[in-house]
Formats: sequence, C-alpha cells, structure tokens
Amino acid sequence: MALQAATQRAQVRRTAQFHPTVWGDYFLKHVSDNEMQSVWTEGAKVLKEEVRRMLVTSVTGYKPSEKLYLVDAIQRLGISYHFKREIEEALKQIFQDFEDEDVNLGIVALRFRLLRQQGYNVSSDVFNKFKDGEGNFKEDLISDVQGLLSLYEASYLSVQGEDILDEALEFTKTHLTKATQFGSPLADQVSYALRWPTRRGLPKKESRDYFSIYQQDDAHVKPLLKLAKLDYNIVQTLHQRDMKIITKWWMDLDFTTKLPFARDRVIECSFWALGTFPEPEYVFARQVLSKAVAMLSVMDDIYDVHGTIEELELFTKVVERWDISMKDQLPDYMKVYFEAFLDFYAEIEAVTTKEGRSFCIHYAKEAVKKQVRAYITEARWFNSDYVPTLEEYISNGVISSTYPILITLSFCGMGEVASKDTFDWLFTVPKLLYAASGLARLIDDIRSHEFEQERGHVASVVECYMKEHGVSQKQAYDELNKIITNLWKDLNEQLLKENAHLPKPVLMCILNIVRVMDVVYKDIDGYTNSDTSLKDILVTFLVNPVAV
Repeated sequence: MALQAATQRAQVRRTAQFHPTVWGDYFLKHVSDNEMQSVWTEGAKVLKEEVRRMLVTSVTGYKPSEKLYLVDAIQRLGISYHFKREIEEALKQIFQDFEDEDVNLGIVALRFRLLRQQGYNVSSDVFNKFKDGEGNFKEDLISDVQGLLSLYEASYLSVQGEDILDEALEFTKTHLTKATQFGSPLADQVSYALRWPTRRGLPKKESRDYFSIYQQDDAHVKPLLKLAKLDYNIVQTLHQRDMKIITKWWMDLDFTTKLPFARDRVIECSFWALGTFPEPEYVFARQVLSKAVAMLSVMDDIYDVHGTIEELELFTKVVERWDISMKDQLPDYMKVYFEAFLDFYAEIEAVTTKEGRSFCIHYAKEAVKKQVRAYITEARWFNSDYVPTLEEYISNGVISSTYPILITLSFCGMGEVASKDTFDWLFTVPKLLYAASGLARLIDDIRSHEFEQERGHVASVVECYMKEHGVSQKQAYDELNKIITNLWKDLNEQLLKENAHLPKPVLMCILNIVRVMDVVYKDIDGYTNSDTSLKDILVTFLVNPVAV
C-alpha cells in the first residue's frame, strides 16, 4: 500500500513541474558580462553621492516628516544597503528628538513603522490620540486614505498584547477596501498593500513593484528613482551570474537522470536565496542557500516519495553517524545523493575554514542530523497510518520545515558577521527560530494541504487539528491562521528583543527567509506548482531589466 502511494506521489510531482532546463539554457548560453553594466555603474556612482548628501542634509536640515519620507522611499526602493550608516543616524535622531509637528496620522504611523523596523521598541500608545471618547478610531480618519494606509502598514509590526494595533488593522482594512471600490487616487497603491503588506513582502520584489507607485507620486525625487532603477539592473546582472554557477552545478549533478523521482526545481530553490540575500556582497550565502534548498528538496522527495521505510531507516542512520564508510550499504540512488551531499558540505567546510570559521561545519552537520530525524519520524507515522497529536506534529514540524537547517547553512555563508556565538545562540532553539520555523511549517501545510493528501502524505497539521479538536476543515484553517497571526507577532517581538545583541544582517536573514515562504505560498503551493505566480516573479527578478 505504501509503495503504491509513493508511486502515485512521484507521478504527481513529475507531471506538475515547471521545466527549469529552459532557465538553465538561458543562463548558460545567454548571460554574459552585460555591456550596459558599466554604463549603469557609472551613472549609479554619481547618483549615490547625490542621495548620500540628501540623507546627510536630512539629519540636520530637514523637518522630521521630510526625513521620514526620504528614508522610507530609500528603503522601499531597495537601495538602503548603500546608506546603512546614514539611515541609522537619521532614525536615531528621529527616535531621540522627534516631536509631533501636528497630529497627522500618516506621519505618526510612518515614524512608528520605520523605527520598529530599525529595532527601536517604540510604544503603540502613540495611536491613542486618534481614538474618540468611546475607544474607537475617530470617524474623520476615514477620509484620510494616505493616513489609513500608513496605519495599516504599521499594524503589521505588532507584538503580543497590542490590542490597539489589532483594532487598527481591522479598521484600516475595512475602509481601505472601500477606498479601492470608490476610485481613490491611491487605489492602485492601496490594492497592492492589501495584498502585499510591506512587513511581509520581500525587499527585492517590493522594490521593483514600488517603482511605478513611487513614480506616480508628484513629490517623488527623480535622482532617487533613477538610482533605484540603475541599481536594480546592476544587481540583476550579478544575480544572473549566480544562477549560471548554480545551474551548472545542478546540471553536473544530473539528478534529473539519476534521481528521476525528485522535483527538478533548482531555479525555484534559488528564489529563497535571492529573496533572503539580495545584496551584492552575499555571493557565497546565495550559493549556499540555493544549493541547500535544492538538496533538501531532493532529500524530502527521498523520504516522502521514493524510499521504502527500511531504506529510510538506513539512510537516517548513515547521516546521524556521519560515517562515510557506511555509504556503500545504501541503495544506488541514495548513494548518488549522499555523495553529492557530502561534496556540498565539503565546499562549505573549505570556504569557511579559509575564512577562519572552521567551526561552521560542526553546526551544519548537527543541523542535518536533526533534519533526518524529523523526516524519519514523519515517515514512520505515514508507514503506520498514525495521526500524531497537534503537539507532537508541531514539535517535529518546526524541524521538518527545513528552516532550522536552512538558517544554519545561511549563517555559514554570511562570513564573519555570523560568529560562533551566533551559532551557539541559534542552537539553543530561541523563540525567534521557533517562530520562524513554525510559520514556515504552518504556511506550507495550509497551502499544500489538499494536494498533499490527494497524493498520499503523512497527516498534516490540518488533520492533526481536526482530529484533536473535532472540527471541520474550514474551522481548522481558521484556527491555524490565527496561530500564524500570533507567530508573526512573536517574530516581531523577538526581532526587537534580539536587536540588542545580534548583528542586523543575521536578523534580516531570519526575517527574509520567512518572507520568502509567505510569498511562495501566498495563495497556493507555488513551489510544487511553480508554473504560476512564482514563474512570473522569477522572470522579473532574473530576466527583465528595468527601463531607465
């Protein structure tokens, strides 16, 4: 019975796939040094200095609201990595010295959002002034669409217990939805925000989408917009080179021939890396994360689609012991995979040792041992038709989500910014890691639930919840979505807490990798069914430059 189900699952995955070899041919044959890049780079150099002068001037010469709008535009246009020090100084001054020029909702909400994004734990009590005597948001705010939009975006930075931001989200959603129906001048911007709130959007995707929104603003700064477009094109060419390397690595592995049951998704896997590490400096981190997602995708298919329970028990034992001499006991297809996996880890070890960070490989090995233990637990459940309790499932699921190992391997690729202390912190399983991994597990399960059950799969969190609480599928979805909302609040809270002693790039890595999951699984399982919106996003990321 299990073998028949496995065969059905494998067939579904093969026939559902988008064909990445087309992408491989493109990157291998058509992507070379872009002759336009030198032109873009020269133009960007001049504009960067102009924007830097604007930022420096903003610290001393601009009104607080002007500083806020400038910083917000720079961040949303995707070029803030050029001006980290200047932005930190501007926001530090705003945090220390800001006084309300008036009671403008848009300015107050923008200040709150930008400071919380930067790690300042500002109080949500600033919004009490916008309530009436009965504790409701004032009626005259309804006509202030820009202010509502700013408050809506700010509400996604909420933490547990901030009832006023929960109320703000409901209030703004209701009235912003009406604004789109009645032809507001901001209708396009509002519609976009309702679907893609800034807090949960990927910076690289958000910046491209924001170009047209910003350009429609009569007050937009032309040098800023031009720099953003030039920078986008420059970075795109760098990412194309990354994809040449990754595609060649994948094609040399020849898993398509040797492991035909596995999903052939290397470009889609690279989306995790492009979304998590868009900045040019993180070349090795992108390579590591791209390869890690691709390798773990195949491992998931070995456990979930192809391997017999006996083979999986043996494979788990080999990985747990990290005994290379045992690989000859494995079936041929597992041996092919395990040898490729060892080569991948050897590459990480070589680079990190050269950097003076040889400690990384220890944590990388421990992470994969945890991963196979989580996978074999699910395989045993499926093989015995066991539906775990919700607590059992989530405890195992935060590991099987792959996010603990992906974050570990990402840290391996980030250079000295991720110190041994950072890995030690990660392996205490802090609340931040639990929230990130829990979000990944639940978002995946809810979006892929029906497809997974049709093809034969271990009980997901939906089945576990339905059985334990005796509720319908819809009720389970509703309650699990509430848990997701609370996990986002936990994530926000822990990011603020950890900001005091962890480098900002480390925190952004964890936030961005969760954002990738939210984008890929926005409506459906966009990874398994990648010939959908994910394909369009990838084309935008990797093929089409911006007209300057």
